[in-house]
Amino acid sequence: MAEHTLARRLAEFATQTSYETLPADVVDSVRKRVVDVLGLCVAAHRLPTSTAIVEHVREQGGQPQATVIGGATPLPAPLAALANGVLAHSLDYDDTHLPSVLHPSASVVPAALAAAESSGADGRRTVHAIAVGLEVCVRLGMAGYDREAGNSTFFEHGQHATSICGALGGAVAAGLLLGLDEDGLQSVLGIAASMAAGIIEANRTGGTVKRLHCGLAAQSAVTAAQLVRRGFTGPPTVLEGRFGFFEAWLHGVYDPTAITEGLGTEWAVPGIFFKPYPANHFTHTAADAAMALRDRGLDPARVERLVLGVPGPVIRTIGQPIEGKRAPETGYQAQFSGPYMVAAGLLGGGGGLGLGLDDFTDDLARDPVRRELMAKVEVVEDDTATAIFPAQFPAVLTAHDTDGRVWREEVLSNRGGSLRPLSDDELELKFRDNARDRLSEPDIDLVMDRGRRLGELDRIHDLLAPLAELTNLAGGPRD
Repeated sequence: MAEHTLARRLAEFATQTSYETLPADVVDSVRKRVVDVLGLCVAAHRLPTSTAIVEHVREQGGQPQATVIGGATPLPAPLAALANGVLAHSLDYDDTHLPSVLHPSASVVPAALAAAESSGADGRRTVHAIAVGLEVCVRLGMAGYDREAGNSTFFEHGQHATSICGALGGAVAAGLLLGLDEDGLQSVLGIAASMAAGIIEANRTGGTVKRLHCGLAAQSAVTAAQLVRRGFTGPPTVLEGRFGFFEAWLHGVYDPTAITEGLGTEWAVPGIFFKPYPANHFTHTAADAAMALRDRGLDPARVERLVLGVPGPVIRTIGQPIEGKRAPETGYQAQFSGPYMVAAGLLGGGGGLGLGLDDFTDDLARDPVRRELMAKVEVVEDDTATAIFPAQFPAVLTAHDTDGRVWREEVLSNRGGSLRPLSDDELELKFRDNARDRLSEPDIDLVMDRGRRLGELDRIHDLLAPLAELTNLAGGPRD
């Protein structure tokens, strides 16, 4: 009888569920997340790093197994997963699980789609695999959540839990789609754990390496599944062992019940937050508060001082070093700036949901009017926000104007989560906004329709085919 390790428990969960046993809200959530990720992959083609990763994987060549979004020629499944994972995470517009602070779909969905397309899996098997992969990813992340500290231990150690846990979740999804049994899925965790990585320093001080993380995780996931299918094995105690995953990453401090409790009956997948704005999730309520003050009549030209109160643990990401956060040089840096999000919210943005991709350009990051507003923003800890974090990422914005009036706005829950969900219409609007510059309206409609019917598709290639070749319909280069 196989040893009942944590990896074995996850492998049993994966094989003992099926599309038919998935709760309806899980199936619905997976369909929406797949379409969301595809829209992000299309929109990311405005970035030079996206051009770089697509050119990189094309140069590698190989068996035509899976679609690269905007890559034209099919490539080996691990390379397709690499490129699409990079695209999915590059705009910081991908979904987030709280309180683990993971972005599960950007690794799991590209890994699963590449494995599904290369293996000929249908929509039902793909939906099931993605649901299981997301659940595994989230539960591993939650095992590293320190309830006493109210923060992720991965994050405290400088580790990007998104790519670390995403590699394992994606590997289980890919393994299911490649036909692995319980022993194989246990081994796929054992192999992917040696491939999982991610250092989060770029959030603080810059660099585009973070855009690679979900792609590397997805590539590792598919590669691990392929290697297991060829006979490679992993240690059964890979997670809890003396030299295992949790010892290596968390120094042996973790919560095993976060993995096992309710496994198969209580699903985290439907509760993963969708992002309404293309920026670091810690900044979203700052934008909401600023937009609310603008709607109440605050004139940005008459602002004298702004105090952004946020949870203590997020200050290092969106408020430090404050000189850099007040003067981002690029649109990418602006996505991690609390002061920029306040300025963008006060000045008003584009996109159907309030702030869109065109609000995060290099030119706007250096815009003198925004710089003047950003220079007036202090980022401080707010006790109420800290007490709620990380179940939500609250913000309290206080503005002092030149007339001596004090304006205050609290936003204690994130838009896109269960307390303030995005409607189906809003998610469709987000996809259309993301795809409109690169896809024709008929192709947008086609992808939306096939995404809604994901579980009915005979081939995943039918969903991805309209996305293989993209056109710059905006009429010129983007960022």
